[in-house]
Amino acid sequence: MPLHYLEHYLLQTSDIAKTIDWYEHVLQLRRGPTPDFGFPVQWMYIGEKDVLHITHGGAKASDNRKAYLGQQSQALSGTGVIDHVAFRCSGLADMLDNLRRAGVEFKERQVNDQGVYQVFLFDPNGVKVELNFPVEEARAAGVTAPVSAKHFEYQHVEDER
Repeated sequence: MPLHYLEHYLLQTSDIAKTIDWYEHVLQLRRGPTPDFGFPVQWMYIGEKDVLHITHGGAKASDNRKAYLGQQSQALSGTGVIDHVAFRCSGLADMLDNLRRAGVEFKERQVNDQGVYQVFLFDPNGVKVELNFPVEEARAAGVTAPVSAKHFEYQHVEDER
């Protein structure tokens, strides 16, 4: 059975309000219906689909949450073993304007053989977010990434076992 799409990811933070605000204003996700799990959590939506769940982590993580989720990680920053979370997007020019207005630092990349224009940024908790737009949108907007995947030379790294 193949995987079809990213269901959601859970982000644990020491500041739920700040994290919700960032995802609302920077990436324009919206707050939506959130089940009562007996611990603080907010679900964030794209359209009608919940894609991000935000809750307390570290010392603020409730015992209910730890028990319910079988929570092991107490990390509050960085991405741990996950390097980034990616979203398929549209509206590149508007997003770039929004990021600049919000003062959010980002990096742009282009993958020509996949027709993808990528924008990488970090949320307030140090989680890397990748936004993927059709390369045609970049061309139409006259936007060129400073780095293209075809410009990288890959070096073979010997396995150090």
